[in-house]
Amino acid sequence: MWNGERSKVYSRPILGILSVTAILYLNFGDKIHFPIILWQPKLSFIGTNSSRFVDKGNGEFFFVNGWNSYWLMEESVRASSRSKVSEMLRRGAEMGMTVCRTWAFSDGGADGSVALQIYPGVFDERVFKALDFVIFEARRYKIRLILSLVNSLNAFGGKDQYVRWAREAGVNVTSSTDSFFSHPIIKGYFKNYIKSILKRTNSFSKVKYSEEPAIFAWELMNEPRCLSSSSGPALQSWIAEMAAYIKSLDQKHLVTVGLEGFYGPKTIERSEVNPGQWAASLGSDFLQNSATEHIDFASVHAYPDSWIPNATLEEKANYLLHWMDSHISDGEYVLKKPVLFTEVGFSLQGKKQGLYDRNLLLKIVYDKIYESANKTQAGAGALIWQLLVEGVEQYSDEFSLVAWEHPSTYKLILEQSCRIRHMFEKGEMNRKIHHSGPCSGLSY
Repeated sequence: MWNGERSKVYSRPILGILSVTAILYLNFGDKIHFPIILWQPKLSFIGTNSSRFVDKGNGEFFFVNGWNSYWLMEESVRASSRSKVSEMLRRGAEMGMTVCRTWAFSDGGADGSVALQIYPGVFDERVFKALDFVIFEARRYKIRLILSLVNSLNAFGGKDQYVRWAREAGVNVTSSTDSFFSHPIIKGYFKNYIKSILKRTNSFSKVKYSEEPAIFAWELMNEPRCLSSSSGPALQSWIAEMAAYIKSLDQKHLVTVGLEGFYGPKTIERSEVNPGQWAASLGSDFLQNSATEHIDFASVHAYPDSWIPNATLEEKANYLLHWMDSHISDGEYVLKKPVLFTEVGFSLQGKKQGLYDRNLLLKIVYDKIYESANKTQAGAGALIWQLLVEGVEQYSDEFSLVAWEHPSTYKLILEQSCRIRHMFEKGEMNRKIHHSGPCSGLSY
């Protein structure tokens, strides 16, 4: 028998064994007690160069088209539902998206959620393994994750749970959840949480989180607000302390705040950009918070349907244009850091002449990012809120969708991925690969 043919015959059972082993481990990993090493695709870390993201592997600019699916860890707790997580990551990759933002927290479980952190510093290993799985699968599909570390809202525990823990331990704290930002014991709780996350070794890949290139960035908090300190010093001090703490443990990953993007009272000249006077009284300030030394890029959200609900579609569109222009300009000329629109959400309800208002507003976002990418400026990307797969409708809100059930929106997402990717491709071979994949046949 020819040597080449012999090697093929011998390789088939080996490949079969590896495939079966991988499937068993991913679906029944909690019940398997022998170590299994699985191949993982190579990814490089993302860094920054002034107001641009840069792929550290090839030195090229990196612009983002991505999405939010906050539910990935919770759905990975049960082996029977992990296929939904894999399906979401696979579908995201098929749409050409490269970054997904999701929760790396679930504190206390008082709201019925499955708690990762049961008490301060006490973790449910089963849930930690679920987070391991999310990160492992993300890398398998070459998706990078923005992992948010705590919620400002009460869902999944949030800062309210930390204050409750302190009160239950006999600590003298005010009834305000804003004690989270200032009380040394509560800040100690959160630092211990950060350390536990960053020092974690993935039970699937055996890679430390701090060494994992599939993690795009750490986000300090989802939508931080500090109403008791509307002028902003409490939140600002907390951001500086926690960002520096993360960097002391992990120099490889980017750090962002998780801001909605509202301008505070110290930047009064930007007040007309806010959706209303209320936005300046929330204790956050886009410019001041984002300028913090160890914050690598600015984060912004955009919800015109919620922020200016009584406005016409034209008014919402004009507002959105102004909102994005202001933040991209600030990123380029003031902060000199990338600006990532980490949540852009539009209602599924409104229609105009048969077209969803959502598509018209989403196209504004995508066009602004494309324009910024074309000029290699600070508008570094956008993440749609939020995508689901069939069977996880319990995580739905008025902005959530199963993208492939909405063909026009699906096409918008895919076109954005393809035109940004095509913009930075080099060489004839890359262009051929581009046009033979999901981007083939698209005009953009």
